[in-house]
Amino acid sequence: MSVYKNIKYFDNKKIDASIINDDQISFLITYLLDAIDNNIDGDVVELGCYVGESSKYLQRAIQETNSSKKLYVYDSFEGLPELGQFEKNTGWTEGGLKSTEDILIKNFVDNNLTPPFITKGWFKDIADSDLPEEICFAFLDGDFYSSIYDSLTKIYDRVVPGGYICIHDYDRTDLPGVKVAVEDFFRKNKLDLKIIKVCEQLAVIQKDKEVALLTPPKSKFTVVTGLWDIGRDKLKDGWSRNYEHYLEKLDQLLKADFNLIIFGDSELEKFVFERRKPFNTQFILRDINWIKNMPFYSKIQEIRTNPEWYEQAGWLKESTQAKLELYNPLVMSKVFLLNDAKILDKFDSEYLFWLDAGITNTVHYGYFTHDKVLEKLPDVIDKKFLFVSFPYPEGNEIHGFNRQKINELAQTENVEYVCRAGFFGGPKNLISDINGIYYGLLRDTLDQGYMGTEESIFTLMTYIHPQIFTRFSIESNGLLVTFFENLKNLDVTKSKIIIQQNDDGVGLYTITFNSPKQFEALCESYLKQPGFITETTNFLLDNSSDLSTTSDYADLCKKYNFEHIKKDNLGICGGRQFIAEHFNNTNLKNCIFLEDDMTLADKDSLPCRNGFIRYTPNLFYKIQKIIDKEKFDFLKFSFTEFFGDNGTQWSWYNVPQTVRERFWPTYCKLPNMGTDPNAPRTLFKNIKTIDGLSYIDGEIYYSNWPQIVSKKGNKKMFLDITWAHPYEQTWMSYMFQLAKENKLKGGLLLMSPIEHIRFDHYQNALRKES
Repeated sequence: MSVYKNIKYFDNKKIDASIINDDQISFLITYLLDAIDNNIDGDVVELGCYVGESSKYLQRAIQETNSSKKLYVYDSFEGLPELGQFEKNTGWTEGGLKSTEDILIKNFVDNNLTPPFITKGWFKDIADSDLPEEICFAFLDGDFYSSIYDSLTKIYDRVVPGGYICIHDYDRTDLPGVKVAVEDFFRKNKLDLKIIKVCEQLAVIQKDKEVALLTPPKSKFTVVTGLWDIGRDKLKDGWSRNYEHYLEKLDQLLKADFNLIIFGDSELEKFVFERRKPFNTQFILRDINWIKNMPFYSKIQEIRTNPEWYEQAGWLKESTQAKLELYNPLVMSKVFLLNDAKILDKFDSEYLFWLDAGITNTVHYGYFTHDKVLEKLPDVIDKKFLFVSFPYPEGNEIHGFNRQKINELAQTENVEYVCRAGFFGGPKNLISDINGIYYGLLRDTLDQGYMGTEESIFTLMTYIHPQIFTRFSIESNGLLVTFFENLKNLDVTKSKIIIQQNDDGVGLYTITFNSPKQFEALCESYLKQPGFITETTNFLLDNSSDLSTTSDYADLCKKYNFEHIKKDNLGICGGRQFIAEHFNNTNLKNCIFLEDDMTLADKDSLPCRNGFIRYTPNLFYKIQKIIDKEKFDFLKFSFTEFFGDNGTQWSWYNVPQTVRERFWPTYCKLPNMGTDPNAPRTLFKNIKTIDGLSYIDGEIYYSNWPQIVSKKGNKKMFLDITWAHPYEQTWMSYMFQLAKENKLKGGLLLMSPIEHIRFDHYQNALRKES
């Protein structure tokens, strides 16, 4: 990994950053390193080098590995050749991308790289003497059909078995000749074309071998920080600290060798790069004035100067929050900065952690430089977002935030802890959602005149959305050193999760039949909503009668992290019964049930036919919060279903006649055929809202549509009484009667996120209920 980082993230002074993108560079480095590491004989060639942006990385790889290989580059330096049939009317012009040898050489010299061997001319005219005898790695970037075909003609026989040929602009719509040239060359030479597209517009061939997809190494984690002089030295004793003190502490943090993304002004940038190298450092320029442009800046100033706010507690009036114009706007921007780092992260990190620039004021820097404690975190936080908290059970306010109000927002009698802001973070894929939740809470509380610090909002987030977060509790002094000492002493081989949350997880069960494509579409649909699949324990009940699909299902289960359970065709309801029994024998708290054609609507979906929304962010976390808070036995996802909706009480059709007469004495006769437009309506009781999502309770009927079910509910619904051949109608009748006896509590979302889309059909005769 360190060699790759030294190549990929060297201090590259680019001439033209648009000619090849970051992903393509990553794969070029990866495949060249594989050739070098495996001692594949031969040198490195690039046909179509232009100004040398990709060439520099190839040369950097050779130098960084101390390889004896040499880099040869070829270009006409006259720009693009004459347009052929594949290039006409595409917008490309003859002579475009013209450069010179001098520009190429200067690009290398300016970046402290040894210039390559350069040959000027059209590819078809390259002399045999200008090519190396053996080639281990070739990068072809000729853009046009003729250039790619001529390139392959010149180099293919010299590429050694196992050597790599990488082709730029492959499968690009405005350069269709590239792909055609490759196919034509292999067909005309009667060669077996084995090629894979490794990323957008880059394909790889390994001569005489089945090429494998090699994934560029990702950085496991990156630390994000920032520092500005906001005038703390002007405060009274006890609150005062000069900027030099923070620079000293940052200097200690900079000694750590992990990746760092740092926000600050141009003077701080000089300070940083006097101490760090670009290969593990990314500096993002932000002048101090950006703080005044942050959201809610004016609202913060209005509150901090209001006596009703700063007279809540004796300490507050002289605090940094009250006295410094920029303090709260800055600290309240940490999540925004973390989100910016996620977007701009050049390291392609899996995890991002915020660490205050002055952290070593209370935490010895040896934890980061010698003990390397942060390297353990990705393995132990269980794909959740981490906060460190300390007890804070007393007082009328929390960091200036009215306690009565924070209790109300947290939906608890008394907030017992506060989350620290000196260190926090987690998986990159959660950060945008965290940012959205944080933004909304900060906006709403400030609009109502309530303000603490970022720690007050962090605390609220963990109370309101407990499923997203994991916490580590420290002593009441709030010193983070306790957390880092615990992490230092942790044996990650014995403890996968150091911080337990208050639930045992959610099982996601899917029933599928004879269509791996249908199952794959379902997985892709649910992955668009955070939490589904990525944070659930997943099981696929494969009911397929077509056994040729088994291996495809197994591959998909591996791809999407499902346990593959292969059964004979148990039927839909027979499978549902199996799932109930399986879930009962796990330590999971709730389970989600899906059929493979019931996908999630996307953000742009129009309301359902009953006018309910189709999309809400963070649906996975909201349904858990609802079922837990209300102690529902089951919670259905969709008001509007394929054949009807929950406004009609469909149990009316399925209960025994005696039950129909008891509960609907004035309307108890079923139609002779079909459905009755005047069938009884569902009796609802309460409408409530959590996090902007409305739901309802009452006599909710059961159906096989997607739902989340509690452990107790599962037992009541499917296990206390069982049927040899269960049917949806039987369960609907039984569960309606349980609800009337107040023995079963169901809920229903007032939205319709489920789309019933079956695109891969099977014969109706194959369908079974049980």
